[in-house]
Amino acid sequence: MARLTILSIILLLPIICEGSCSLRDLSITQTLTGVKVEGKPEWIVKITNNCACVQLNVILNCKGFQSVEKIDSSVLRNSSGRCLVNNGQSVYGEDAVQFKYASDKQFPFTPISSQIACS
Repeated sequence: MARLTILSIILLLPIICEGSCSLRDLSITQTLTGVKVEGKPEWIVKITNNCACVQLNVILNCKGFQSVEKIDSSVLRNSSGRCLVNNGQSVYGEDAVQFKYASDKQFPFTPISSQIACS
């Protein structure tokens, strides 16, 4: 009986996760690092997935985003105001995707799309 219950949970978890995960499960936090780059304050951005399922191909609205600090394009790639996170690879709950940028003000990154995958 216990094996049947565990097996049921394993088989149903993808259905439960996919139905309950959304863009709202992506958390974006930004903190000043205290460092100045070309006279502008540096920010560290952490993107965390608060769902048991992974989110892939995460796209942020970044229209108008500019940084004097170079950002690794495999972490954040801007294309016409839409930023692909982590080269489209998975964003896991326990591993935040991070990058730094330098700008006079904090930029309001917001998630606009992702693909949710449960296994």
